[in-house]
Amino acid sequence: MTNLIQRFWNDEEGATAIEYGLIAGLIAVAIIASVGQIGERLKAFFEYIVEQLGTGAVGGGTGGGSTGGATGG
Repeated sequence: MTNLIQRFWNDEEGATAIEYGLIAGLIAVAIIASVGQIGERLKAFFEYIVEQLGTGAVGGGTGGGSTGGATGG
C-alpha cells in the first residue's frame, strides 16, 4: 500500500498533460487574435477594391448598354 501511494505521489504525467493543455490553449488564443486582425484587414482591402471598381469601371455598372446584340431585322 505504501508503494502505491509513493508511486502516485511521484507520478508527474498529469502535470505534463496540464502543461501541454495550457500551451495548446495559448497557441489557440494567439491564432484567433491573428486571424481576427488579418480578417479585418482583408475585409477592408476587398471593400476598397469594390469601391474602386464601382467608381472607376467603364459604365460604372449602372448604365444601360446594349441588350439585343446582332439579331438582324
